[in-house]
Amino acid sequence: MRLPSRLLLLTAALAVAPQLCAQGSASSANLPRVVIPTTRQPIKPPARAPIRNNRLYPWRQNITATVFWIGEQPTQNNPTPNCKSSWDQDWMNNFGGYDDPNPSARVANHHTSDFRPKKFIPKLNPFYVALPYNDVAGWSRHKPEAARVIPWFKRMNPKPGKTVLKGRWVQIYHGGRSCYAQWEDCGPWVTDDWRYVFGDSPPKNRNNQGAAIDISPSIRDYLGLQSGEKCHWRFVEDAQVPHGPWKKYGQSMRAVTPDGTDLESKRRYLEYLRKLRDEQYRRNGSTHQRR
Repeated sequence: MRLPSRLLLLTAALAVAPQLCAQGSASSANLPRVVIPTTRQPIKPPARAPIRNNRLYPWRQNITATVFWIGEQPTQNNPTPNCKSSWDQDWMNNFGGYDDPNPSARVANHHTSDFRPKKFIPKLNPFYVALPYNDVAGWSRHKPEAARVIPWFKRMNPKPGKTVLKGRWVQIYHGGRSCYAQWEDCGPWVTDDWRYVFGDSPPKNRNNQGAAIDISPSIRDYLGLQSGEKCHWRFVEDAQVPHGPWKKYGQSMRAVTPDGTDLESKRRYLEYLRKLRDEQYRRNGSTHQRR
């Protein structure tokens, strides 16, 4: 029985599907494509970054960073344990375990684009930060200034007590390299410094050399940024975040090849082609029987 030309095309498309997926997997081993500013004073925004709502957020320059990690126990410099976060009461379990900061216990490889603890595959993004502001004041209300000072608050229109900060992307620059991370906790030291986080005031904290951003071990390893050193950071929209190790793990992350192909969308499209092909086989079989 001769197959219709359209069915032949669908069958051919499905035949090359494994090669397409293999190409996507091979490409992911390449170095991540990041936008690296070329100057320090001032730092210029990426020239080709897609901007949502035509919004560019300003850089917070020369900010002291400190390293913290999920599961960290209280110390003199960090009196709050990090098994929980400001917005996740089961943070360590949701992450998948203790995010051991010891370099010997970590994978840190620019060639494979992999930065994570060795003992397990993270269920959340290992590129995370803490900034010194919390927008909620309990489970049923936001802080009075939140709607006024957070640039994306009205756009998100949250329910009372629902944070609009958790998971927000930031770009961090240090030593000629930049990476991207998500805001997952509040600190260091204070949780009400909105004038620094969203305004143009210097950080109010004076402890730990005036530390004003906490970075995860994966960020430390990717940038070579140690506690007490300076970095620049700014908020970015989701559409401005390029492919990289910060998109490799996490419950809300989709696998994306360096050319921008969404592998989940490709999988759904191929599944659609299979269903369409099977339906046409059934129709052709029924037509043949009637004849």
